[in-house]
Amino acid sequence: MSAALVAGLVAGYGIAIPVGAVGAYLLALTARTSLRIGVAAALGVATADGLYALISTLGGSVLAPLIQPVTGPLRWVSAAVLVTLAVRGALKAFSSYRRPATVDRDLADPFRAYAVLLGITMLNPMTLIYFTALVLGGPTTGDGAVFVLAAFAASASWQLLLAAGGALLGRLLTGPRGRLVTALASSAVIVGLAVGLVIS
Repeated sequence: MSAALVAGLVAGYGIAIPVGAVGAYLLALTARTSLRIGVAAALGVATADGLYALISTLGGSVLAPLIQPVTGPLRWVSAAVLVTLAVRGALKAFSSYRRPATVDRDLADPFRAYAVLLGITMLNPMTLIYFTALVLGGPTTGDGAVFVLAAFAASASWQLLLAAGGALLGRLLTGPRGRLVTALASSAVIVGLAVGLVIS
């Protein structure tokens, strides 16, 4: 059990810690909404990682070769969704800057934030391939449930840390100009990472 626990924690942190486009979006979303929204979105990302860990332990060796041919199109879809969200975020930032009294309603519902971040993360087939490689090469046989729960817990703890960072950033930059600058910077980073996703 301890080997599967360690393997799951390492796998969860290994896939979660590199802050890509989804992580950048999570930070920006929390900064312009609330910690409650950020927590819901973070759990959406962690749920996707947990589901991919589960899929990989149940039959990843069979599914990975089937997913490999559609990896390219899925990357394009994921990049398109992220660019759309980045553009929407930038437009809403301009709108809020012109009318500071208005409330930003972009993903202002926790369930919607959870579902959107879950969907975006599930579009990343590399996560399944990553977990499958770990399962095939690691000591998780017979302790698949421990591996999956540990991977989910590791991913959730990191994503919640990102959400807390986003909430802190939002509090530090409470003025309209600060929020505009950070929203535009975040959108630019997300677009850059999304482009990197399809050309890598």
